[in-house]
Amino acid sequence: MPNSLNNQKPHEVVVIGGGFGGLYTAKSLRKANVNVTLIDKRNFHLFQPLLYQVATGTLSPGDISSPLRSVLSKSKNTKVLLGEVNDIDPDAQQVMMADKFVPYDTLVVATGAKHSYFGNDDWQKSAPGLKTVEDAIEIRRRIFSAFEAAERETDPAKRRALLTFVVVGGGPTGVELSGAIAELAYKTLEEDFRNIDTSETTILLLQGGERILPFLAPELSQAAAKSLEEFGVSVHTKTRVTNIDHDIVTFKQGDEVQEITSKTILWAAGIQASPMGRILAKRTGAECDRAGRVIVEPDLSIKEYKNIFVVGDLANFSHNDGKTLPGVAPVATQEGEYVAKVIQKRMRGKTVEPFKYNDYGNLAMIGQNAAVVDLGPVKLKGFFAWVFWLLIHIYFLIEFDSKLLVMIQWAWSYMTRKRGSRLITGKESLSFAKVITHQPKMENS
Repeated sequence: MPNSLNNQKPHEVVVIGGGFGGLYTAKSLRKANVNVTLIDKRNFHLFQPLLYQVATGTLSPGDISSPLRSVLSKSKNTKVLLGEVNDIDPDAQQVMMADKFVPYDTLVVATGAKHSYFGNDDWQKSAPGLKTVEDAIEIRRRIFSAFEAAERETDPAKRRALLTFVVVGGGPTGVELSGAIAELAYKTLEEDFRNIDTSETTILLLQGGERILPFLAPELSQAAAKSLEEFGVSVHTKTRVTNIDHDIVTFKQGDEVQEITSKTILWAAGIQASPMGRILAKRTGAECDRAGRVIVEPDLSIKEYKNIFVVGDLANFSHNDGKTLPGVAPVATQEGEYVAKVIQKRMRGKTVEPFKYNDYGNLAMIGQNAAVVDLGPVKLKGFFAWVFWLLIHIYFLIEFDSKLLVMIQWAWSYMTRKRGSRLITGKESLSFAKVITHQPKMENS
């Protein structure tokens, strides 16, 4: 087993991925006696928890993105490489990019996850997920193009399909997306069109499980569902999508199979690990779970390679209570900070305590003045939960200018109910004007 943690300094740490896990590993090593190389195929850190607000026109991509070089500019021991890692050689201790090899003494892999269609990858074209800036811009294009096309459409059935939005998945992304679309339809856009009444919009949230936001206490899940219904979202639990064919969603509730036609279908139902999970499994013999996440040791390392760590959405950590930690920003952040401490302690020959996640609570936005917050013994819902959600997200934004911009945008949206980033971009901006030939078998609820 290779392990060069006791080699002569400087110790070379390579971090793959500039998300929460990778970035906080690098930031936490700023004063350590190591050289850090952060590799990412993007030159920016993306604050994914607010990505849905880009998709619905509240924020612009730049508001939730921070250049990695800028964030790490004061970390003089850290360099950033723009590129993609294609393979690793754990015995030679180097990672392989398209044009170079990068040696390491310690490797931290934090390449995250992408959305999963549970083996139905052909659904992706009809139902995009929300993981990247490009995803958000595409979803924004589809949402606002649907309203524009409905304004031009004279056929009632076709117009109804254009004003029908289906969100698949009742986790935070699905709940926040559906709530934001409801705000758009019933408040923001209500006076902007002349030929359509946006209050006639139908928004369906389809959740396969018994309740939405299953990670919250049951009473908060119920409160969230009630708030969504009050916002105008039709929540369907115990509902499994069985097929998506262009504009037609087929789903099953109990023994009943139904179809609905919608020009805007959005996917928020599952995730799968990045391809780096398979590479690690192949090169190191590491085990992966069904979603492709790497099963890690109590110190977040790989079993046979103690100098390779996996953090964030790519890691399956279940050593605290037997339950796998969720793929959320606080988990990745704490894991990154922990690994940085492990590296420094090992270099000094000190023992390391296993990683323990400090769960400070869970929260989800429903819409303006409505959120749910689960802090264990303290549970909030409604306006005070919404304020708490705002403050937490402002706090965790990386750079000061991002925090200031987001605060201004949110204040403006709150006072005016207007969204300043309602841009329709892309080559297919007018594609929603195409004729819809299929008629729904079920009247929209």
